[in-house]
Amino acid sequence: MSLTTNIMTALKEAMKSKNTVALTALRAVKSAILLAQTETGAKQELTEEQELKILQKQVKQRKDSAAIFLEQGREDLAAPELAEAEVISKFLPEALSEEEITKVVEDVIAKVGADGMKDMGKVMGMVSGKLAGKADGKTISSIVKSKLS
Repeated sequence: MSLTTNIMTALKEAMKSKNTVALTALRAVKSAILLAQTETGAKQELTEEQELKILQKQVKQRKDSAAIFLEQGREDLAAPELAEAEVISKFLPEALSEEEITKVVEDVIAKVGADGMKDMGKVMGMVSGKLAGKADGKTISSIVKSKLS
């Protein structure tokens, strides 16, 4: 079953159970997916990798918003954002640990023959492709920097 189908099923369940937090989050995801489909032209299906990127972006937006709200002392606004991020996160594959990411980074560095920060772009491109949807870009970047410097 595709990710979009799973989201639509969860959206229907949220409507039936009157779960407003899940409903809001899933409607936003559905909207983002439809927008991405129409950007590519004729309503073609998105690849699973593209769908995962959309979900990651949605989660990141909510976590960033919650962080800003918490900085300003607005826990009442941060709580729904974090709850929505949690709902969306359920559709993402389980994130890899730092050790697993480090292993992939080391393998790519050895494969490419990278020997300094000048090769960071090559390494980041390959690692990001391999770990799409499984690791945060910021985490990957920090590990690559530490290994190349």
